[in-house]
Amino acid sequence: MPIATKIAGHISKSSWIRKMFEEGERLRQIHGADNVYDFTIGNPDTEPPEQFREELLKLAQNPVPGMHRYMSNAGYAETRGAVAEVLSEAAGFEVKADHVIMTCGAGGALNVVLKTILNPGEEVIILAPYFVEYKFYIDNHGGVPREVWTDRETFQLDVAAIEAAMTTKTRAIIICSPNNPTGVIYPEESLAALGEMVARMERRFDRQIYVISDEPYARISYDGKQVPNIFRFVQSSVIVTSHSKDLALPGERIGYLAANPRARGVEQFMEGAVFSNRVLGFVNAPALMQRLVAKLQRSSVDIGEYQAKRDLFYDNLTAMGFRMVKPDGAFYLFPQSPLADDVAFVTMAQKHRILLVPGAGFGAPGFFRIAYCVDRGVIERSLPAWRELARDAGLAGA
Repeated sequence: MPIATKIAGHISKSSWIRKMFEEGERLRQIHGADNVYDFTIGNPDTEPPEQFREELLKLAQNPVPGMHRYMSNAGYAETRGAVAEVLSEAAGFEVKADHVIMTCGAGGALNVVLKTILNPGEEVIILAPYFVEYKFYIDNHGGVPREVWTDRETFQLDVAAIEAAMTTKTRAIIICSPNNPTGVIYPEESLAALGEMVARMERRFDRQIYVISDEPYARISYDGKQVPNIFRFVQSSVIVTSHSKDLALPGERIGYLAANPRARGVEQFMEGAVFSNRVLGFVNAPALMQRLVAKLQRSSVDIGEYQAKRDLFYDNLTAMGFRMVKPDGAFYLFPQSPLADDVAFVTMAQKHRILLVPGAGFGAPGFFRIAYCVDRGVIERSLPAWRELARDAGLAGA
């Protein structure tokens, strides 16, 4: 075999999101782009805020000497300071630039954190439904993923279930709020209960247990809801995030990790994370993007547009008989599959040129994911096809 056995196995179980995206390319060639309704990938159709273009133009017209050279492996002090200032306000106590590392997106940040904290064979709890790449990231660094379901009716944290899954090998818990794929936000009381439980288990097992909060959607929240800052509730916590969604910059691969300054051994953690950032090959987050996002820590895309798309989709699909939890944020719907076999339902949807991702791809068979970060016109044009699909699936409201 020309490649590693492990990688060959991973390929066979790799992301449903990408598989369905590729199926969309095939259908577009047959039917034309306007006649295929692709809701597979969280690739925002919106453009970055106007301030991004303004700052980019300023930088292009007034280049800083040495602006394309290497910098500290942790990133530019100015950028880290800008991130720390906003985090301090959210946490209610000081977060310093020294607690922030600029990274190649949230995926880079997650890999840096996991490499920094994991010993071979240690366990990382992931909460179903979950972003499928978590498993591969954990495996990258010798860890073992341990799946725990959220509440199956609300997708909210089931702290008792998490506690029951913890062992002497537990090293971290990954949470994502607003969640991909469900869109739920974990409220303060849930995070407080999680923090109390983790502190209790740290004392019981005499080991540090990290809560890694994956937050690329943290600024995309609806109905006046806010995403609570994890630092306020969990002492051993780390935030990993990117500006792929809130600034619509997924192709620029710019994000950061930030450690709770109140965590035990935070200085050693930061030293290890800077080292890991270098030796993993990420080395530095992109220099140009670091300079730009330093000016944009209080900016975001128009959240109202996403909320309008959520409401359009949610109202129409629930009227057809689809059942789902109404998302608090992000840009996904995660309905129950009308068929027991979610893969069979997604295959049925393809016949109507609707592209979806089965819940099995998120560790949640029996559901499917819709990414509505597409042009509103795509949603509107797709509704007749959805009605036909609902009838084929036997939904009463169709």
